[in-house]
Amino acid sequence: MNAPVPASDLLADADLLAALAPHITEAQWLPLAKALIQAGQPDAENPLDPDQPSGREEGIARFVAGKLDALGFDVELIAKREGRPNVVAALQGSADGPSLILNDHLDTYPAGDHAKWTRTGGDPYRPTRDGDFLYARGTSDTRANLACTLLAVEALLNAGYAPRGKLLCVYTVDEEKNGPDGSIFLLDEKGLKADYEITCEPTGWTDVQGNWGMGVAVANAGHYLVELTIRGEQMHLWRPELGINPVDKLPRILHALHTQTFAHQPPQRYGGTPPRVAVLRVRAGEPREMQFTPAECRLVLGLVGLVPGMTAESVLADLERTLISLRAEDPQLDISLRPYPGALFVGATVEQDAEQEPVASLRAAYRCVLGDEPALYRKNAFNDTIRFSERGIPAITFGPGEDGWPPINEYIRIEKSLAATRILALTIARILGLQRRVPVS
Repeated sequence: MNAPVPASDLLADADLLAALAPHITEAQWLPLAKALIQAGQPDAENPLDPDQPSGREEGIARFVAGKLDALGFDVELIAKREGRPNVVAALQGSADGPSLILNDHLDTYPAGDHAKWTRTGGDPYRPTRDGDFLYARGTSDTRANLACTLLAVEALLNAGYAPRGKLLCVYTVDEEKNGPDGSIFLLDEKGLKADYEITCEPTGWTDVQGNWGMGVAVANAGHYLVELTIRGEQMHLWRPELGINPVDKLPRILHALHTQTFAHQPPQRYGGTPPRVAVLRVRAGEPREMQFTPAECRLVLGLVGLVPGMTAESVLADLERTLISLRAEDPQLDISLRPYPGALFVGATVEQDAEQEPVASLRAAYRCVLGDEPALYRKNAFNDTIRFSERGIPAITFGPGEDGWPPINEYIRIEKSLAATRILALTIARILGLQRRVPVS
């Protein structure tokens, strides 16, 4: 049971860091990260592709819920769809004061061709250590980050302290598909709210000299999936000049997409890339029809790096202007665009104030642990941070995973993960305050 103590009894960062030292070690973090990486896989694989089946996160959800229950949280499993429970766990605290959501997600991106996972012996879900690196699907994105959140909370409790304010640990499903069954569901249909939010997702970096650190993503870029269709006139492969092969139109179209610009007001910070097009799929021709040229060619485009003020309508209008120019240059070009069926438009978020919570406490904790000021930046990828920020909760992203992790042989650095865990523990203490945990007499 928790007993309030006067504010004068609260520890300074350095003293708290010393108290946490025996509770945040590789011996505690590594087994937890490995167990999380393997829990409920591969069922929790959940591709962004709207036309592909969603994952089932129940295995990992029940594993995480058990951990939080053992720490004394009030734990709920809240599902919009069968087999996909979100974990919402609360540690109530004992004082009026701010509340904080610590968030991560339970699904992972699919591992692809297992044979390519050379660092894990062909099994992407066998966590494998090599020096300071831990390899497996879900290391950087994001179960090893999730381990940092659980261990940060556990370390505070085991050191004899608990938050004075309300701490919510929220682990969501469906993040890889932009959150309809996860963060959107909890915020819009279940009334989830708090004063501040931190998502522990990859913001780590390593330079060419091997120096490393972690940024604080104070905003996210947006994205959108769009489909282009080029129609032709089928012809026998022996006389292709008599038809119109839509694939022949691709070079000019791809060049135009590569140089595509989008109207926008420059933000305070761009993401890793300014607004641009990424070609994700090119499809033409059908099985059993090699006798003929293709009737049409379809391209799926990712519009990424979107900044505040850009909308679905504005980016589609910019693309349509490019298609008008292409048609004017080639009267035979039959091309059209549409939003990719089932895709959500994800808008960019505005930057959080560096001097306000939760950024201020995380920066102070970072300086205490690593002796340096973290870089503040706009993260290109989707995180649930976007959904919290859209609904007016000051939200940021911070975690030890590599921002830009490799699709195959994904990894995370262990030393960086331990540093992130310490930073998260100090940040929780700064935002919510601490109280000593004393036994019930």
